[in-house]
Amino acid sequence: MADRSKLDDLKDVLGGTARAISCEAEVELAYTAEAPSQSGQHLKVPMPARDLPADQVAQARGFADSFALKLRYHNEARHRKNAPQEAIARACFDALEQVRTDALGSRNMKGVNGNLDAALRMRMRSDPISRAQNRDEVPISTALALLAREKLTGELPPESTQKGVDMLREWIEEGAGADLDGLNMTLDDQDSFAKLSTQLLEHLDLIKSDDKASEADDNGDDSDDESDDQEDDGADDEATGDQGQQDMRSEQSEDDAQESESELNSDELEEGAEDEIGDGGDEGMMPVRPNRPMSDLPSSFDYSPWTEKYDEIVSATELCDEEELTRLRAFLDQQLTSLQGAVTKLANRLQRRLMAQQNRSWDFDQEEGMLDAARLARVVSNPAHSLSYKIERETNFRDTVVTLLIDNSGSMRGRPISIAAISADIMARTLERCGVKTEILGFTTRAWKGGQCRESWLAADRPANPGRLNDLRHIIYKQADEPWRRARKNLGLMMREGLLKENIDGEALLWAHSRLIARPEERRILMVISDGAPVDDSTLSVNHGAYLENHLRNVIEWIEARSPVQLVAIGIGHDVTRYYKRAVTIMDAEQLGGTMVEQLAGLFDEEPK
Repeated sequence: MADRSKLDDLKDVLGGTARAISCEAEVELAYTAEAPSQSGQHLKVPMPARDLPADQVAQARGFADSFALKLRYHNEARHRKNAPQEAIARACFDALEQVRTDALGSRNMKGVNGNLDAALRMRMRSDPISRAQNRDEVPISTALALLAREKLTGELPPESTQKGVDMLREWIEEGAGADLDGLNMTLDDQDSFAKLSTQLLEHLDLIKSDDKASEADDNGDDSDDESDDQEDDGADDEATGDQGQQDMRSEQSEDDAQESESELNSDELEEGAEDEIGDGGDEGMMPVRPNRPMSDLPSSFDYSPWTEKYDEIVSATELCDEEELTRLRAFLDQQLTSLQGAVTKLANRLQRRLMAQQNRSWDFDQEEGMLDAARLARVVSNPAHSLSYKIERETNFRDTVVTLLIDNSGSMRGRPISIAAISADIMARTLERCGVKTEILGFTTRAWKGGQCRESWLAADRPANPGRLNDLRHIIYKQADEPWRRARKNLGLMMREGLLKENIDGEALLWAHSRLIARPEERRILMVISDGAPVDDSTLSVNHGAYLENHLRNVIEWIEARSPVQLVAIGIGHDVTRYYKRAVTIMDAEQLGGTMVEQLAGLFDEEPK
């Protein structure tokens, strides 16, 4: 008991409270440095610092209470049955249901109400509503949920969201004010609450009155899978070369038979991963950077942004609706029909190479372990001989996470970004089948030549040496724990006109690195794909010409020297070997797929840092 910390005691208290609130005896609670999540009775809440700051403890309590209330008052089967199909309407419907379960707890328990409020403030810090400058930037689901919460509990929206809420308040109350007022009357009945929520969405013209509620999500997933199979016939890892659109046949080669076996394993992996995600993905939270010495950057970097107020970290789904993502993904597939076969062959090669490393291997002549059948004769001749056992060697590379960080600058427009997107897509799927989690990130800026950050500097009478003068946009295309099937459409966003702007590589590297450091895996690999040096006209116009490049060099040197992360870079038409110790430069974007395979395979052959 002497070794127990206050953090351990807090975990016990939170777990016991969650079981009491949910009335579920099997609830398990754990801490995470990533997004808080719930998968069945397994709860993951934000990990507070060891000195247990009051605000962080309240946040952990808030998420634990919220998950427990959902377990108690929410029926997922009913929710799926009543939910609308349209993406925005579904997001609003889900948000209203979350408000309902939280309100049931807030109404009866004041302590729970305070905890939920702390968790809400934490969620809103990463929600686009806190950064919205006009109505179009306000997520309808968030604004509607905050107004519903105000009606049901009397609690005003967090201060950071009030501006965004007010932009839509008049429109929502004009169209569905009576429905909002009536929600309180149906709080205890999920079906009645769902009907009124559907009516509310109809009055806001988010769904049509004759729309039918969707079937279970499983049905929707099945249809998605079918369309995915149709769209990805050419990009499917189990396909062979340009024959990817053909079904598996008995006359296929031995390699194809191995790939077919891998597909079965992949389906199991995908289903398991989807189960792990659970309902926590609805929170829209970003991973929390842990308090570690690795996070303290040296003062010698001599780099700072003018302001981080207008920077954003967003998921692909926040920048584009589902319908457009589907269209963009289809366009991407059309553009790369000729390339898919070649990259698929390379991906299959990587898969076989990695799986070969996972073959069972043994240490023989051991004093204990499993009896070695090949040594039975020795046992008979000398029963006292002790070295007749074998022990299976452990394989380590499965405990690995790979992050692909893709330059989304304007110079990548066209063929390079298309090939980067499809190569990342196929690599993610291949690694997933080998048990390796993969995260796909992108980095660009929100505007050309400065944006709101520069306007703020101009308003301050242009002080000298302002530092970085643009609004960053860091994009999450696929989270590490997210199954490939759920994220594949997101990569189509790279095809969107106007997305690709300028690139500030140093801060993007730090962001991707911080997400990797927060991961629990033993081995962490970061692969950067870029076509040039960091460029931002606004920043370089008021700082010395090597300002961004020097920062990039410092960040790379720091990661390579001090971080457990394995860093590798691929330059497209640009020599990145002058920045990175481990790097390769390709002159033709068509070489990207093969280069990625070789670089990843080489890293897996090495011992982790």
